[in-house]
Amino acid sequence: MLTLASALAAADQTAPQALDFNLYMQGKYVYERNCIVCHGARGDGNGELSATLKPKPRSFREGMFKFRSTPYGMLPTDADLRRTITHGLSGTAMGMFSHLQAEEVEAVMVYVKSFSRRWRKPENYAPAMKFPPPPEWFKEAGAVKTHAEAGKKLFTANCAACHGEKADGKGAAAVTLKDIWGLPAAPADLRQPHLRCGDGPEDLYRVLATGLNGTPMVSFEATLSAAQRWDIIAYVLSIRLPSGPVL
Repeated sequence: MLTLASALAAADQTAPQALDFNLYMQGKYVYERNCIVCHGARGDGNGELSATLKPKPRSFREGMFKFRSTPYGMLPTDADLRRTITHGLSGTAMGMFSHLQAEEVEAVMVYVKSFSRRWRKPENYAPAMKFPPPPEWFKEAGAVKTHAEAGKKLFTANCAACHGEKADGKGAAAVTLKDIWGLPAAPADLRQPHLRCGDGPEDLYRVLATGLNGTPMVSFEATLSAAQRWDIIAYVLSIRLPSGPVL
């Protein structure tokens, strides 16, 4: 039997769709019981707890989402939204909402989309990019070390200005960076054992390919080859601290 969740998952919306009022109202119910305290009644990130949280909860009103599989500047796919809702974002107040039923996740996605007009415009949609699997050399310690050494040089040239020579998020430009909401956009400390984008090589590759909408972290799709990006990823993984950095 084809359920609502499986039907929507199969479609994985990549274009505006007519609003299903019943789904919208179900999503409103889910949002008010799980999301409103942080993201606010208007979806502007100004919920009751927002003043105490760092980073600040996402405002949905601009329709800008950092973690996506779509090209820079584009809206996320439904699969991207599901991943964030169900798996959360490490290092933030956005926890895992794995207790929600699939139908509840689909409904709250519909409601979240109602906060921004960007979801109504076809030009803001794009299909998910196709990413290559991690190279086979990731399975060989000696090869990983060699690629990590090459990746360190690439990291210094392309990433250190923001993320710092030690990848600790304290690059020379870090204190000047802001996001589109005018808030400080602190570069990630890449030594952390868990990153918001995910922990695997493929998660890091996705960010390098897509960038993070609304932040100074742009896509490197046009400036670094796939091989160069994998080398950088090997370096980042090589400096990860098991228990996180000592602050």
